[in-house]
Amino acid sequence: MNVKCEQCFLKTYTSLLNKFNVPLKAKKIFLSYYKQIIIENNDLSNPEIQKILTDKFNTLLEITDPFAEEKKYCNQLALLLYNEWKPKIINSNNHFDLALRLALAGNIMDYSANDKFDIHQTINNVLSAKFAINDSELLKNKINTAKTVLYIGDNAGEIVFDKLFIEIMNHDNVYYGIKSAPILNDVTIDDAIETHINLVAKVISNGCNYPSTILKRCSKEFMEIYESADLIISKGQGNFEGLMHENDSRIFYLMMVKCDVIAERLKVPKQSFVVFNQTET
Repeated sequence: MNVKCEQCFLKTYTSLLNKFNVPLKAKKIFLSYYKQIIIENNDLSNPEIQKILTDKFNTLLEITDPFAEEKKYCNQLALLLYNEWKPKIINSNNHFDLALRLALAGNIMDYSANDKFDIHQTINNVLSAKFAINDSELLKNKINTAKTVLYIGDNAGEIVFDKLFIEIMNHDNVYYGIKSAPILNDVTIDDAIETHINLVAKVISNGCNYPSTILKRCSKEFMEIYESADLIISKGQGNFEGLMHENDSRIFYLMMVKCDVIAERLKVPKQSFVVFNQTET
């Protein structure tokens, strides 16, 4: 594991330990376990290691969703922004571009990466940003010709901006992938119901709750949709980490680059926005 990834993991769990006022003894137990897992699992991917750590944290605190409050807050905030921006998109000269940019802005809503974020400032930034990688025209063309689209969701709150983008895509056969159970602040069926994304897409669980899309862990039902889709839209860094080795021309990655490791891999600046098809860049 990259030492920067290890530091990021530690930051996340230290923040959670403090959030729940975990007693010192329990903190030491978890941090000892954390070090053991990091040392013994160099053969696993970052999302696989993070699931192990999250399961241990949840067991220690006897909880199932440590980000429940944050997810609720993000969904409600995003729904307010949805009402504000939907008319603006309809009245814009380029519906697709504006909806795509807002979908990218939504990717900032990630408590596993940042304790605090400013969605309003991020929207302002993305409206005038030059994408570090920009395959948006190719994406638009693929949407127009695809018979089936699989849109793989990322975070709570962000799901609302995905919904808005899917509406503007105006495709009649879109599947929206969610996690089977809570993991970090990733989207689950509760978020799908709360945001009514089921009105614009067919919601499907991937059958597992890794903070990514790990194909070997996904359900048969999900894999049938994945394998038959003509176009796959993957949101966020977590899903990128799980799919980046697939070398699949159907996959388009939409995300804000939030860390040095991903920035170095893609050869783009940190905090930049990317829309790219991995076989085209």
